[in-house]
Amino acid sequence: MIALTAGEISEIVQGELHGDSSILVTQPPIFDSRSATKGSLFLAMKGESTDGHNFAQDAIAHGSSLVLSSREVDAPCVIVPDVRKALGKLAHYVRKQMPELIVIGITGSQGKTTTKDLLGWILSMSAETVAAEGSFNNELGVPLVLLRCTKTTRFCIVEMGARHKGDIAQLCEIASPNIGVVLKVGSAHLGEFGSQEVIAQTKAELIASLSNEGTAILGLYDRFTPEMTKGRTIRTLTFGESHDADIRAADIDIREGRAHFDLVTPQGRAAVGLRLVGSHQIANALAAACVATALEIPLDVIAVGLSTAEVASKWRMELHELDGLLLINDTYNANPDSTSAALRTLAFFAQEQGGQSWAFLGKMHELGESSRQDHANLGTLAQSLGIDHLVAVGADEYGVDITPESSLRVHLCSNQAQAQKFVDHIQEGDVLLFKGSRAEKMEELASSIEQLWNEKSGEDE
Repeated sequence: MIALTAGEISEIVQGELHGDSSILVTQPPIFDSRSATKGSLFLAMKGESTDGHNFAQDAIAHGSSLVLSSREVDAPCVIVPDVRKALGKLAHYVRKQMPELIVIGITGSQGKTTTKDLLGWILSMSAETVAAEGSFNNELGVPLVLLRCTKTTRFCIVEMGARHKGDIAQLCEIASPNIGVVLKVGSAHLGEFGSQEVIAQTKAELIASLSNEGTAILGLYDRFTPEMTKGRTIRTLTFGESHDADIRAADIDIREGRAHFDLVTPQGRAAVGLRLVGSHQIANALAAACVATALEIPLDVIAVGLSTAEVASKWRMELHELDGLLLINDTYNANPDSTSAALRTLAFFAQEQGGQSWAFLGKMHELGESSRQDHANLGTLAQSLGIDHLVAVGADEYGVDITPESSLRVHLCSNQAQAQKFVDHIQEGDVLLFKGSRAEKMEELASSIEQLWNEKSGEDE
């Protein structure tokens, strides 16, 4: 973060300063007092179970020099009506002080975090790059990422998520992106938006925010995204697996669950071997390559970057190789597209391993009126892929279209405790997938079954 005095911050956020105006803030904001460092700005935010105002003194004791709060605390502070909105004002100001900084905004119904991780890996090979940790993609996360930038930062990558129409436009007002990436318009959060058309309009807010000097990066994976620059003269690059894409994948081969392909760009052709699991990662890799191409990163650097990158964000197609068992932890979140991709990956690994396949699936949220059918469609997909067991945890809808004669065995569990009992039926060589929306906390089930299997394996020795 660029250095600012308490007086300057107070003026930027239009707050009321209590303390010495010369206090210097030199480090990015934090909202956990235990993470405070010397010169940081502590955000006193109210959560569901805790109130950050109660930890203001602890933050100061750990090094923070100033508190941004909504009421007076026993520490130097700037009082504002809404800490989140004030944070956005501060980030917008800092962004304007760094005109040479290139900000890349990424949105889409799936793949944002993986694309961000891949792109961050590539760009960091060329210049100082700041990217979100995990999935910081809202009105809190985007400002926090921007405020980590300094005068020496060349690239900043931010994810932009949305729950309502207008959310991405608001984030763009803060971040002023130079490059906008739209991966795909899918059905995630369909329940809140009402239709794919409205989802597309919301994602298109990122492209609409770009100036005529900006660059639009568009995926060719749905009918909405390629139309987002229609009527504009803005520079546009497309990515996909079809021949009309500016950046595409050719000669695709899946080895040990990982995609190998030739990356084809206007610069030429280079071989890429991803370390990430699943054929759906090709689209994320192409999106990252498209941005890097737009930034004139050499093709060989892009190819090496994609081939060496490992996703830093947790619970995304993590492979846990246990004693005689392969466990796929893809529990960060779920929607119909990502769950379909995960099931296909499960089927591939089970065929390769020679054991049975187990899909432990939690409920997918925010799908609206199509929820029941979306879950049922994934059940029939699992059947067509030859999945052996579908363990539905609190989501009986997965099995509604599966007949008793089917080779797919559907196990309906009302809670995770019931699902854990299937560890007694799992055999060496089997492959397990865990997937569900964030609120389902399927990572806890994955962890418990991993522990139970390890205990079981220990007893058998």
